[in-house]
Amino acid sequence: MRPSPVPPAPVVIRQERAGDADEIGAVVAAAFSLAEHSAPPTRPGGPPGEVDLLVALRADTGWLPGLSLIACADGQVVGHVVCTRAHVDGVRALGLGPLSVRPNRQGEGIGGALVRAVLDQAAEAGESLVALLGDPAYYGRFGFVPARQVGVESPDPAWGDFFQARSLGSGDTPTGRFDYAAPFSSV
Repeated sequence: MRPSPVPPAPVVIRQERAGDADEIGAVVAAAFSLAEHSAPPTRPGGPPGEVDLLVALRADTGWLPGLSLIACADGQVVGHVVCTRAHVDGVRALGLGPLSVRPNRQGEGIGGALVRAVLDQAAEAGESLVALLGDPAYYGRFGFVPARQVGVESPDPAWGDFFQARSLGSGDTPTGRFDYAAPFSSV
């Protein structure tokens, strides 16, 4: 008789705390080292560029600690998502990303739970719009549409439908050119 497989540990989502950064960095490195489209390392032999992006975002004025969420299971970080301050023609907005889940935990709904949680937090905080660069087939389930459909211009027109936006229903949805927090310009 074969033993039954052990189900994965339950996941708890919470805000990032002091002391979580190294574990988050390891999750981001693992997730993006396997990603088809990831930022190149910023130094030879270094981790994917998303790791250094997070370090730079934490030091930037666009960092919003309440919108940096982790998923934990068995006392370990298994996923992370962050929204940082962005602007649409000078009006406050949010940029979502990076979103990371440990490769051995992908496909369990952890990424989706993180996205829903950060969108809920952003809406509760009174934010009006979130934009991101990602797979439309994945992010469409959360209400994201190609940004141009809601009047938001991509920082790079070559991104096409991969640059997406979602209104959060708080006030008027801004329209115009989207600008991420400054560290995004280095990836």
